[in-house]
Amino acid sequence: MTMQAEPDLAALKLRHPAVFGPPTASRLAKPGIGLAALALLIFGLIDLDFSPQRIWSGLGQLGWFTLLMIPPDPGSSLPTYLKAMGETLSIALLGTTLAALLALPFSFLAARNIVPTQLIRFPVRRFLDTIRGIDVLIWALVWINVVGLGPFAGVLAIAVSDCGAFGKLFSEAIETADRKQVEGVRAAGGNKLHEIRFGLLPQVLPVIAGQVLYFIESNTRSATIIGIVGAGGIGLQLAEQIRVLEWQKVSFLILMILVAVAAIDFISTRLRFAIIGKRAVT
Repeated sequence: MTMQAEPDLAALKLRHPAVFGPPTASRLAKPGIGLAALALLIFGLIDLDFSPQRIWSGLGQLGWFTLLMIPPDPGSSLPTYLKAMGETLSIALLGTTLAALLALPFSFLAARNIVPTQLIRFPVRRFLDTIRGIDVLIWALVWINVVGLGPFAGVLAIAVSDCGAFGKLFSEAIETADRKQVEGVRAAGGNKLHEIRFGLLPQVLPVIAGQVLYFIESNTRSATIIGIVGAGGIGLQLAEQIRVLEWQKVSFLILMILVAVAAIDFISTRLRFAIIGKRAVT
């Protein structure tokens, strides 16, 4: 009987380093990144003058403001506040709808399975990244200077900002769609437009609808914020009452915003489940 030669373990480790363990640099990368993040956190706290003592002393002032807000009372301004809340909901709804309509054609141009050439897809994606990278509050300040104060500036701000976000989300949904339906339309003799209309759209429209419903809920809060800078709605009323120290009216406006957001969340959740259920049945 011949003895089988034992393999040279050192030579095997040298020949297949990935099998016997990651290299030293890879092992040190994770703790190094953790230490760097911790150092950055400490530097940020020091540079921004973070002070637990200031937070503790400010809690008393916060409690005093809370007492001044009780009980919530709109006074004689309830019709004005209801109208302002209607403006805020209209800004969110119209801005989101306009953004979705604008983003849909851009999303097809940014999808890899629709436009394979990088010559068209790359500038479209960078354009969407650019308008998405600017916050809606900045867009509100821009449009206020372009079209003036009021809800119209708020609608344009949300539409432009969300167009970039929708373009990215829609294009990702299009790229992850099942290719079997598209290939079936092609096998039946359909052209490129038929593939998009009958192969892709039935798959991605429920996803797009769910995303639009979520953004309507989110943009209700955004419409409140941009109203503070002059884009109309309940945010403008909130800023005015804070400025004149009418804390009971401030608390009433905050409660109105919370109730509106909760109602929109309830409705949008029901609609999303209905869309998902209908898609599952079909």
